[in-house]
Amino acid sequence: MKITKDEVFDSSLERVVLFIAKDSKRNAIKFKSKLQKKLNTLKNFPYKYRKSYYYDNDNVRDFIFKGYTIPYLIDEENSIIIILDIFKWIDK
Repeated sequence: MKITKDEVFDSSLERVVLFIAKDSKRNAIKFKSKLQKKLNTLKNFPYKYRKSYYYDNDNVRDFIFKGYTIPYLIDEENSIIIILDIFKWIDK
């Protein structure tokens, strides 16, 4: 499966990284790097994580990373995983 990122995810991730960078640029870089590595593991086990609490669709899953929820859509027909967003539960 191929992984793509929605524009909403990209802009939300940028805000998260900028927020972390206010405290430590090094931590912001590490956060983004580790997140990317974890997201790449979705290719092998796309249904590993729970059905999304925020979407009413069995193909949308919630990946939790360091307190952030990252919903993603599994599109088996096109063999693609779409990363939808990143947020803290309190923001939703």
